[in-house]
Amino acid sequence: MEDLLEQTRLLLEEGNERKLKKFLDEQNISGVAQVVDEMPEHGPRIIETLSVNRATNVFRILDFSAQQRILKKLSGERIAAVINHLPPDDRTALFSQLHGDVVKKLIILLSPEDRKETLSLLGYKEDSVGRLMTPDYIAVNKNWDVTRVLSHIRRHGKNSETIDVIYIIDENGVLLDDIRIREILLVKPETKISELMDQRLIALHANDPQEEAIAVFRMNNRVALPVVDEENILLGIVTVDDILWIAHEEFSEDIQKIGGTSALNEPYLDISIPKLVKKRVGWLIVLFLGEMLTATAMGFFEGQIAKAVVLALFVPLIISSGGNSGSQASTLIIQAMALGEVTLADWWKVMRRELISGTLLGITLGVIGFFRIYLWTFFTPIYGPHWHLVGLTVSIALTGVVLWGSLTGSMLPLLLKKLGADPATSSAPFVATLVDVTGLIIYFSIAVMLMKGILL
Repeated sequence: MEDLLEQTRLLLEEGNERKLKKFLDEQNISGVAQVVDEMPEHGPRIIETLSVNRATNVFRILDFSAQQRILKKLSGERIAAVINHLPPDDRTALFSQLHGDVVKKLIILLSPEDRKETLSLLGYKEDSVGRLMTPDYIAVNKNWDVTRVLSHIRRHGKNSETIDVIYIIDENGVLLDDIRIREILLVKPETKISELMDQRLIALHANDPQEEAIAVFRMNNRVALPVVDEENILLGIVTVDDILWIAHEEFSEDIQKIGGTSALNEPYLDISIPKLVKKRVGWLIVLFLGEMLTATAMGFFEGQIAKAVVLALFVPLIISSGGNSGSQASTLIIQAMALGEVTLADWWKVMRRELISGTLLGITLGVIGFFRIYLWTFFTPIYGPHWHLVGLTVSIALTGVVLWGSLTGSMLPLLLKKLGADPATSSAPFVATLVDVTGLIIYFSIAVMLMKGILL
């Protein structure tokens, strides 16, 4: 890669466009895309230099921020060429992220047929499968024989997104089945397509959420899946490369939300400072206000703390243990839901497992806490003559708080999903803040029950 970058840099400085084009045409598309990423200031010049097909293939695999920078500096002629050569699904993905005024200008540059196609795809909801699909596929009639199908593929396959899978439709365009190209190539030419149908069709619906499409691809070994409407009319296909891209974006958004920030939707180094602050400040304010309830809870038990100051020593230990267990549970459940391992119907199974595991985890920490206090009595009298009561309070409180944290962290994502919200918004910081407040109440309530009439 270093050699590629150095050679490209030298050719750019030399200014010989012919040599530069020849050199870049000999490189892999992914290599040229990396050059554009490493030298963004030369991105527009590289796209202008490449042939239209190669320029389009490089452009389509760049991040949106890089695409946007390049579009601002490309000549009008090259912009028109690139967007007209983009596959429909990639063009729709690009337009859906651009500002409305920019989209209007770009749509004018499209051919009438592509313009109609793009407007149709943009008519679907932003996060729907319809936005991902491409209308470039091979469809055949069930009554055709293999000879006619192969002739059809030779004539139209070049413009198809993939010819690995062939789609079978009836006279009204209703999807009947799909078969792999290998099944066609391995039978006699006179074989009817209807004889190859196995009725093991898996299809997506145009209005389905993209997250569902990711789960379907994950569970089935497919390079492409058909997209149908409510009447089972074949509208297009979604290919695995688009799904991988969406899955990457979903994963990035979930990680950012779990960390307690809004999704950036741009590379970290490309987003402006004001936007970065805006993305983070909302959650910080919510969490800050939540943590203020911690002070309120401690104020409620102010009298008990004044009588037994030793209790205050263990407040950080109690709330951090509860918050940590809640964050663990929340992260595990969000990931399991994203992978399709856990659904809303599994809520009782999840609760039962967290009741058991949370109790065991709490007992483990509680025993460690008790022995820590016991051992410290040999070195310092800080816990006083009633150290065993202090140790027992901390031990029981740890068990209760860790159990409560585990239950809260596991149930909150499922509750948000039930309400139609994104489970990832039950981020680890949010769960930790919630458990901090309730953990203090649990801790001091146990202290009052065990120490009333002795230390309190």
